[in-house]
Amino acid sequence: MSALLPAALAMDPLTEEVDAPRRRRLALWLLLAVALGLAAGLATGSAGFSPRALWADLQGPDAGLLLGQIRAPRTLGAALVGALLGLSGALAQGLFRNPLADPYLLGSAAGAGLGVVLVLAAASLGGAYISLSTVVWIERVGLVSAAFIGALVGVALTLSLARGAVQTLRLLLAGVVVGVLLGAVSDLITVVEPDSLRGKQAFMLGSTSFLGWNALALMAAGLAVLLLMGHRHARALDALTLGEDSAVSLGLDLGRVRLVLVLMLSLGTALAVSQAGLVAFVGLVAPHLVRRHAPGRHGWLLVASAGMGATLLLVADVISRAVVAPRELPVGVVTAVLGGGYLFWLLRQRTTP
Repeated sequence: MSALLPAALAMDPLTEEVDAPRRRRLALWLLLAVALGLAAGLATGSAGFSPRALWADLQGPDAGLLLGQIRAPRTLGAALVGALLGLSGALAQGLFRNPLADPYLLGSAAGAGLGVVLVLAAASLGGAYISLSTVVWIERVGLVSAAFIGALVGVALTLSLARGAVQTLRLLLAGVVVGVLLGAVSDLITVVEPDSLRGKQAFMLGSTSFLGWNALALMAAGLAVLLLMGHRHARALDALTLGEDSAVSLGLDLGRVRLVLVLMLSLGTALAVSQAGLVAFVGLVAPHLVRRHAPGRHGWLLVASAGMGATLLLVADVISRAVVAPRELPVGVVTAVLGGGYLFWLLRQRTTP
């Protein structure tokens, strides 16, 4: 396969020459946008966005606590969560050859939500029998683990129901079925134990408030692994864009490649969801923006989508903290408004005669 793919997937030299400057410009813009987003995140606090207040905070006695333990990990964490979602969205859209595919398509969101509800319900039911400190530990540590495991379990159920990753349509239908089923179980638990509803709602709306340095280290390691694996499988994704028959004729083992891509997609989504909840639209919109402004093969698309996702979530995080300061908007609501508005505008542009 390695001998056939380079020749079969070689881009038109003229197209490559035209698009290369656009990719370089977008790469520079993304680097600048991420740098500005990080700076803006550090300058946004309880008083909203204020660079002057940031300078005063740097001179204050609590600078280490305020910036080093609260704003810096939150801002860097938002960038990593966005990068994971952007990369996972590009993988999903390449895997299913569908521009509407998003990272939550295979039941990961429903599985993560169910895991969170189970932990909250267990903590609520056990509150009368165990100490308050144990309940707090369960809710803080257990939620992250439960969301991560739940997301992976949701994808595993999808793969089991679809009997592997050979048939794309079966995999998509299985993801829908598993998502509906796990969502119904989650809703049933909240009916039986209403105290878990508030925690579930906070998780479903998404938040970057509780990101710490340990979470950042875990997400950074996961992102690095996924980018390396994405680079390795970029040509397989390029082959899939030619169609299944063409990919098979090039020697691609569709079952194995799809399984690896599903596992990569699941890991990236689970890492992001377990740390920040369900942040909407970032994984769907980030690859769209890259393809619209600087199209290219998947070796470029995966990295650029990660950068675009980081930029989008940094912007959304600053908006969520600054608009109604000192209160905060759920970051998932902000991304839903921005992402939904962009897709609405895009559809209007394409349907207008």
